[in-house]
Amino acid sequence: MVNEFDVAQALSGGTPNRERAWAFVRDFAAAWAEPLADGAGARAEELERAEETLGLALPTALREAYSLLGTRHDLTSNQDPLLRPSELFVHDEFGGVLVFRSENQGCAFWGVQLRDLDRDDPPVFVQSRDGWVPFLERVSLACVELVVSETLFGSEGRLYNACELPADLIRELPIRFARVEFPEYPMWTGKEESPVCWFSAPGKLLRLDGLSDQSWLHVRGRTPADLESLCATISGHWVHGYSEPLKADGLPF
Repeated sequence: MVNEFDVAQALSGGTPNRERAWAFVRDFAAAWAEPLADGAGARAEELERAEETLGLALPTALREAYSLLGTRHDLTSNQDPLLRPSELFVHDEFGGVLVFRSENQGCAFWGVQLRDLDRDDPPVFVQSRDGWVPFLERVSLACVELVVSETLFGSEGRLYNACELPADLIRELPIRFARVEFPEYPMWTGKEESPVCWFSAPGKLLRLDGLSDQSWLHVRGRTPADLESLCATISGHWVHGYSEPLKADGLPF
């Protein structure tokens, strides 16, 4: 049932291929937002026009991602958005990178090296403060991360909160919540806030940015009651008291 959906359980066994990734995205969207309708994707002619403008072919996985959820901005465009097909561009650094995602102020980009475009599901790199570094090993996996992260910061902030966790509370997270079977990956902000780790419970989603003392924990509840319960479980200093909704512009960065 929707109200029993648990991200850790849904990703148990990992995400070994594109089919598994897109199945998760569909199930996650149905549970945390609205089901993906047939018309939720970018039109084929829009993708073909983007390829013609760029003078290159999109990898199969990236085409599938746009075809699946290209117009579902609630799942892809709350913080660090998936670029629209017409916004795709090539970054000249690092041997050339096809960029498909941007940090909300243009401080970082995610993309695929041009030399990998002939692969169906190529690795993704992120332009961090440490230079271009490996992000996740497949586009489909990076799209799973994108959808979950963008949903975390969605709902206009009403179901989101954050706090800096001391080391002792960081050690408690895997005791109180299930660790999501997802690869650790770097934050674009650099090594101090890496790696990123995910935890969950039914109706609750947690992202920990880094493992050092005072790392940021971002949380989202599927309902206000889920968020209040989640924040009450962790005795951190929340950006907003857990009984108060976070304003849409109240992100801690």
